[in-house]
Amino acid sequence: MENESKLQELLVDVFLLDPSEYHRALRREEIETWDSLGIVSLAVGVEETFGYHMTPEEATGLTGVADIVALLETKGIRFGD
Repeated sequence: MENESKLQELLVDVFLLDPSEYHRALRREEIETWDSLGIVSLAVGVEETFGYHMTPEEATGLTGVADIVALLETKGIRFGD
């Protein structure tokens, strides 16, 4: 499974999104369930899915899907464009 699909599946599961809602420009404020518990769940999910342990600062500093992708790409996890 390509990384974009893995990230979509993770965010759908963590934030209870409809898969059709996922896109790179999706922002934190558009997701009602992106709260403190969602941040923890996201961080755990990223570690389980991609093998990268986010720091608390990284996790709380994310403002949307594009930020997640950018962070993971800096760690060598490639996403197709």
